[in-house]
Amino acid sequence: MEGGGLVEPARNHKARQVSRVGYVRKMIEKKKCRRRIRKVQVPKVPIRLQELFLSCKEVFKGPATVPLPQDVQRLCGILDNMRAEDFGLGENLQFFKPNNTNKGTPRVTQTTVYECTNFSLCIFFLPTNGVIPLHNHPGMTVFSKLLLGSMHIKSYDWIPQQLINKDDSSRPSQLGLARLKANNVFAAPCETSVLYPTTGGNIHEFTAITPCAVLDVLGPPYSKQDGRDCSYYKDHPYASYSNGEITKQDGESYGWLEEIEMPEIAKMVGIEYLGPQIIENW
Repeated sequence: MEGGGLVEPARNHKARQVSRVGYVRKMIEKKKCRRRIRKVQVPKVPIRLQELFLSCKEVFKGPATVPLPQDVQRLCGILDNMRAEDFGLGENLQFFKPNNTNKGTPRVTQTTVYECTNFSLCIFFLPTNGVIPLHNHPGMTVFSKLLLGSMHIKSYDWIPQQLINKDDSSRPSQLGLARLKANNVFAAPCETSVLYPTTGGNIHEFTAITPCAVLDVLGPPYSKQDGRDCSYYKDHPYASYSNGEITKQDGESYGWLEEIEMPEIAKMVGIEYLGPQIIENW
């Protein structure tokens, strides 16, 4: 036998050949059958993320528009059911771990899931004690969903200028009066918060108590060329410059906001989004 048994002797060669060919044919058929039934792992479509994307396309109509109440309720209903797993996130993310080389307030990391002219989906990762300082959202409606962790949120809305005593020379002219909207600790999972161009806590600050991930749906997104640049503020106690500007209602608090240059802690680390992908042509 030559070639290690791959060629048969001449005796009964024809019969042997038929037998061998038949054997090979059966083996090929078996292999083909195995190939047919082999299961292919197809990535699951992120249904909730896809639903959010499609709804945002319908809800956000562009600059100078605010979603209708029923549309706000629709998006909140989707976001309230979303979890960190919808974005492939867990509590052991690298940027949640403290970096001993950086002193002071830890840096916040940001990634953009999707962005177009009418809206954007962004996730912010705050390590423990990480801060997104007090900032505004000019002409924007923003849905915020805490996906992981617990954080302190402080937010304000401007008081109309006509209600403020402008004759008080003891108060710096760059200060603006604002009503305190929120000053609480939130922990995931929790309901979605919504802010509007002039209400709902349009000027807010995030401080992480534990490592946090928060999803922001912004409509429309920031755009400096379209007059939607981000401004930063420092808040001062109301009593520091109060001169009877307004009659305080029960349970309401106020503060003076001073616009400042972009703080160092506001500079974020941008990373590419590598989680479940949105399908644009659904």
